[in-house]
Amino acid sequence: MKVNGKHYRTIWADETNNGIIHIIDQRFLPHEFKVVQLQTSGQMCIAIKEMHVRGAGLLGAAAGYGMYLGALEANESTFDHDIHAIATQINSTRPTAVNINWAVKRQLSTIKKGKTKKEKVDIALQTAIAIADEDAMHCRQIGLHGLKLITEIANAKPNSTVNILTHCNAGWLAFVDHGTALSPIYVAHEQGIDLHVWVDETRPRNQGSNLTAWELGAQNIKHTIITDNAGGHLMQHGLVDLVLVGSDRTTLTGDVANKTGTYLKALAAKDNNIPFYAALPSSSIDWELHDGYKQIPIEERDAEEVKYVQGYMNGTFQRILISPENSPARNPSFDVTPARLVTGLITERGICEASSKGLLELFPEKNPQHG
Repeated sequence: MKVNGKHYRTIWADETNNGIIHIIDQRFLPHEFKVVQLQTSGQMCIAIKEMHVRGAGLLGAAAGYGMYLGALEANESTFDHDIHAIATQINSTRPTAVNINWAVKRQLSTIKKGKTKKEKVDIALQTAIAIADEDAMHCRQIGLHGLKLITEIANAKPNSTVNILTHCNAGWLAFVDHGTALSPIYVAHEQGIDLHVWVDETRPRNQGSNLTAWELGAQNIKHTIITDNAGGHLMQHGLVDLVLVGSDRTTLTGDVANKTGTYLKALAAKDNNIPFYAALPSSSIDWELHDGYKQIPIEERDAEEVKYVQGYMNGTFQRILISPENSPARNPSFDVTPARLVTGLITERGICEASSKGLLELFPEKNPQHG
């Protein structure tokens, strides 16, 4: 996407020095657009864990580039041992998003094809670039497939605005480019469809009010920030036509793990007969899991994220305590929306029902009986 007229991805290798990986540090948005350089796998682990980068697809790309930096660091005589140790470190950064483990496994599988350290490093770089390129391509395809849903609503209510509600940030900042839940919105906007987006603030880190609102504003798309608890009220009064969310991990059976609060939006949508779709690339599907409640690990983040807010005042970032200092808090970062509440899944190969049948029809090669 473009920022001030210039195209950016969220992560990329330096054109003149491949030992440098650039990222957009999302901690400073929407008040400051800041690009920083990472040169070690350790720095990449910190960037992932402390949410300098976040979002399913971007975490996969970051893990891929982190493995490349790890390959640069590994000693030739102990390369296999070193790269597996680095893989373990990267995998431990954030447990819920399956893209991290997916990217690490892909890197380990391809790196071992090299004979010398140089060959392995070259393979790791090309694999990291491929992971990033595929993520951007798949997200664009998600947008093209999801356009159909928005077009159908627009045709059913001519001369009216299509109102879409989203939760957290599943735009280009959460991926390498385009995004998932926002990708159909961007494509529809390109097509001239009159639309408006309700943006959940998404406590406690406010990825909606900070990131989604910033993205939509940069693309001149009409939007309104709302509190997380306002969505049900809007649905009851006919002000939401469609709910679009992302997914950090989706099971083979169609259960969707996404930012905490997604489940509540799905319940409200179901009660008000509003279509609820999750948009995700296949890299976010965990083909080995069948029960989202029991099998998806839910990341518990620092309780201080709940008790403090960060804002911009007088030219500086400030952190403010908003609760009693001694009151305990709990911070589960994700919840699981069961497949029965999901109208459908939007993937790079098309839209399907949230079920193993639906997913395997789009991805038959994942069926154990295939071939």
